[in-house]
Amino acid sequence: MKIALIGASGFVGSAVLEEAVSRGHDVIALVRNPDKVEKSPRVTARKVDANDTKALPTAIGDADVVISAFVGPRGDPDQYTKHRAGSASIIEAAKTAGKRLIVVGGAGSLHATDGSQFVDSDQFPKEYKNEARAARDVLNDIKKETALDWTFVSPAFVLKPGERTGKFRLGADSPIFDDKGESTISAADLAVALIDETEQPKHTRKRFTVGY
Repeated sequence: MKIALIGASGFVGSAVLEEAVSRGHDVIALVRNPDKVEKSPRVTARKVDANDTKALPTAIGDADVVISAFVGPRGDPDQYTKHRAGSASIIEAAKTAGKRLIVVGGAGSLHATDGSQFVDSDQFPKEYKNEARAARDVLNDIKKETALDWTFVSPAFVLKPGERTGKFRLGADSPIFDDKGESTISAADLAVALIDETEQPKHTRKRFTVGY
């Protein structure tokens, strides 16, 4: 399978790239700086801006599926707007190219037991609020798409470095907590879940979450 991976040099993207290659997939790594992409015979790095809706359809044209690990620039006061704009461009490009799209979002849009979304809570960390709000609104946008084969993935609240165990649980719209009441997942295991979904789609036009 050939996978177009947007944001392949980032924290999540690099883990997805490694997992995909380890399973024998070819990856088109779409990044702003190809030099940051790890060299591999199975990886083709292409310089593309996520906001370039004209160039993106061509860049992903020979892929079987698109995985977006795009995120607006952290620390940028305009992160919300830039995340929404880049995501909208990616969605439009996937529709134009007729590609299945898997989007890595955030945990903030997951639902608490009272039905509210965690991002709207006063306890939600302020430094992540703009990013979480943007990801939540991207999920709302993509739910309106009628001509797109999409999947949205929300990781656990704490996404951290760590080993690949291949052992985790999947959920829908509510976070997964372990026996200690913690919601965590390693980037490596998130990548396992993403490539599992890529190979065997089980959440077409749905959001799912993953945690230990």
